[in-house]
Amino acid sequence: MKKYKYYLSFFIITISIFLTNVFFANAKESKVLFAKNSALTIEEKQNISIFENVKDSVVFISIHQQVIDNLRMTTFDIPKGSGSGFIWDKDGHIVTNYHVIMNANKAVVTLKNGKRYQASLVGAAPSYDIAVLKIKTEKHLLKPVVLDTSRDLKVGQTVYAVGNPFGLDWTMTKGIISALERSMYATNGRPIRHMIQTDASINPGNSGGPLLNSRGRVIGVNNMILSPSGANAGIGFSIPIDTVNRVVNSIIKKGVYVRPAIGISVD
Repeated sequence: MKKYKYYLSFFIITISIFLTNVFFANAKESKVLFAKNSALTIEEKQNISIFENVKDSVVFISIHQQVIDNLRMTTFDIPKGSGSGFIWDKDGHIVTNYHVIMNANKAVVTLKNGKRYQASLVGAAPSYDIAVLKIKTEKHLLKPVVLDTSRDLKVGQTVYAVGNPFGLDWTMTKGIISALERSMYATNGRPIRHMIQTDASINPGNSGGPLLNSRGRVIGVNNMILSPSGANAGIGFSIPIDTVNRVVNSIIKKGVYVRPAIGISVD
């Protein structure tokens, strides 16, 4: 009987030692695997780099409408909506969509650092759904976007949308160019040609924000979506940056967009 107990004890001790070694070996291996899996991929590093480089160039635009209180004989502002925009130059020009600021009494621009500024309207081109605002601040606080061209875009290339969908500030989404040369209609019913179609998530509030290529450069201004529900359905549209560049520079110089003479088309 004693001999039986001895062998049983020896067996139990041996099994315990074996299981302990297996547990610690697996734990050590798990730690190694976790460490390896925590490393960022090349694609993730690129995504992060693009956001870090552009975040200070994107702005949050809140729109206010002035309401008259006849009882107290005074006026006050109420929030009307919000949208996105981006810093165009060191002079404080902000580019956004015209429909974002349309009929607004006041537009407030918030930078990524949290500083808020009341913006003035420089001018707008409703036919292209483009507006230019301006804020007054120190030049070192302004980081303009870097522009690319929309002339040689290809279906299938990667794009990023940065903006403030549903008021969720500084949100980045990723997708591809789904199609080119689309025509959509501006708020005044005029067609905007050569638009970029993308499946990068664009929702209400993204309007006026930049569409970026994989180099982090602006190739378009996010403008509208096609959706039965009003939320993203994978069909978004951006105004090509070559069009935006031409319109914005005209607005900054003259306050309006001067279209080419009859017979010359540059749409």
